[in-house]
Amino acid sequence: MPALDAPLISEGTPLWTPNAELIATSNVVQFLRWLRDQRQIDLADHDALWHWSTRETAAFWAAIWDYFDIQSDTPYQRVVDRLTMPGAKWFEGSSVNYAEHLLRHEAVQPAEAVAFHHHSETREPGSYTWAETGRQVRIVATQLRALGIRPGDRVASYLPNVPETAIAMMATVAIGAVWSSASPEFGARTVIDRYGQIEPKLLFVADGYRFAGKVYDRSREAREIAAALPSLRTVIWLPYLYPDKASPPVDGALDWNDVLAHPDVPRQTFRYERVAHDHPLWVLFSSGTTGLPKAIVHSHVGVLVEHLKLMSFHLDLKPGSTMFFHSTTGWMMWNLVIASLLTGASAVLYDGSPFHPAPDLLWQIAAETRATHFGASPTFVQMMEKADLKPGRTHDLSALQAITLSGAPSTPETFAWFYRAVKPDVWVSSQSGGTEIVSGFVGASPTLPVRAGEIQTRMLGMDVRAWREDGSEAIDTVGELVCVKPFPSMPLRFWNDPDGRRYREAYFQTFPGVWRHGDFIRINAQGGSYIHGRSDSTLNRNGVRIGTAEVYRAVELINAVDDSLIVCCALPGGHWFMPLFVCLKPGCLLDDTLIATIKDRLRNDCSPRHVPDRIYEVDAIPYTLTGKKMEVPVRKLLMGQTPEKVASRDAMMNPDAIDWFVRFAQESLDYQWRPSAA
Repeated sequence: MPALDAPLISEGTPLWTPNAELIATSNVVQFLRWLRDQRQIDLADHDALWHWSTRETAAFWAAIWDYFDIQSDTPYQRVVDRLTMPGAKWFEGSSVNYAEHLLRHEAVQPAEAVAFHHHSETREPGSYTWAETGRQVRIVATQLRALGIRPGDRVASYLPNVPETAIAMMATVAIGAVWSSASPEFGARTVIDRYGQIEPKLLFVADGYRFAGKVYDRSREAREIAAALPSLRTVIWLPYLYPDKASPPVDGALDWNDVLAHPDVPRQTFRYERVAHDHPLWVLFSSGTTGLPKAIVHSHVGVLVEHLKLMSFHLDLKPGSTMFFHSTTGWMMWNLVIASLLTGASAVLYDGSPFHPAPDLLWQIAAETRATHFGASPTFVQMMEKADLKPGRTHDLSALQAITLSGAPSTPETFAWFYRAVKPDVWVSSQSGGTEIVSGFVGASPTLPVRAGEIQTRMLGMDVRAWREDGSEAIDTVGELVCVKPFPSMPLRFWNDPDGRRYREAYFQTFPGVWRHGDFIRINAQGGSYIHGRSDSTLNRNGVRIGTAEVYRAVELINAVDDSLIVCCALPGGHWFMPLFVCLKPGCLLDDTLIATIKDRLRNDCSPRHVPDRIYEVDAIPYTLTGKKMEVPVRKLLMGQTPEKVASRDAMMNPDAIDWFVRFAQESLDYQWRPSAA
């Protein structure tokens, strides 16, 4: 291992190599042996396996099905009907249930085996065994059926990251209903924009939560959300912030504890609703860059085979593993944490600030739960460095085997910090994917070395390439991240997009028949890759995607604001700078009072992550001829590109409006990174 005390680590510097025992016992090597013994397919290593998985698409996914013994009422007719996008149909004829596979390890787990560890600012830490988790899921699922929830009905959640939320999700999915989740840090308007599209029949809500020591009562928001959803028939509330309070935040809501106060339903007699290949599993929402957030629909079977592959072969989870990735229930990483159960592993759920009451809190939780796999964002590392923490010296991390970086591109220094401050012999990997596929395109393998800043490999079954604008492949140079063959966890569709137009425009407009993800990527000769940020206008604030449309809807409700534009710039060292530009109505001033009003509105209506680093007044917001705000050109200007390269004045509705941003980029030093005031 190189000396890691140097101030800078070069990109690609070798940092770790798996030992022979780790390779031999890894899940992916067990799969290679199975392919050789059961399929007579002899593949030498991970690289050969990736090439085979993308060349022989149907054979690879059929092997996943058989290797993991997926339970189906009926055999599938074919793995995939056609290798074209969009529209490929996977495992037609099958009847499966995702929740059934999440809980099938319950039958073989010891009585004391833990499914969920949970920590919170609001309640004492604890754990749920596999038996207790399964028991509660079956009771809640049975009561949902009794309340009239049927397959295909939407069930929405406004709950924090606690075991009850996971149980509600699994119970919903177990009966074939469609799950959707929003974090209670979201304001009512943001949630209504999402759930108003899918018309849920039942809503789970919490009365509030604590974050960084502060109390956030969400009773008013719960009432607003429920009142704005005419499709609702039932509300179930979790008395989380005030567990002894008798009255619900929404009139007529059922108490979670009352729902559970019913007889046990034996595992042997409970009936999972096994559903068809195209039955919706859940609806996840995009960040809402150009209007309402896209309601992304995934299938049971598609997510099941993808998550079995991801959690087993790329994260190397297995019975005895414990996965801890700090997430909210509004981020797709929460879905992946719950997916740990597919492998028989345990999951750690934490609701609260990662830095309260002390900046080493997550490491304390990791030590207490004996986490084997720890998830973090590059921004988290920056905070650790700033606090001069050395968790490996102050906490018992002897159980820790792997660290997963996600949410933003990781620098070589980010990788090096873990080896220097946490553990010298740990598998550090970076992943990149998205809500759209509820998985990753590029990620990790336990059989490959770790190099500073590099994502180890393209994920199995994902035929990922870097393409230039003309559709030619970019070799070891930056290009658009594309996937040239279909994969099972592609969205079935968008909700309320009957002709598929929005879906096609989102991913297939640039390169027809090829998935364009919206990231810049560079893939080297060894198959390792580097993400170079978003190629579209979605904000990436400290590793969390934020939709510009959500910001605009909140800001432009303020009387003084006439128009606005927001961008987010990636700066050296993994930092971010997110300025908001506002055009004010005549007679209004951008004084301290208005700045505070804007920040409060964004914090309350959206979330603290939506609050900009700085706010500037401009005379006008630049628009294209088609009426779109010119977010990408402005961001490129602030990142140093020349005006003539970022936008044609002939293609602008108001060409003079861009001049202020040109001057700002050329003359102002103000857009150096600062910690957010949020």
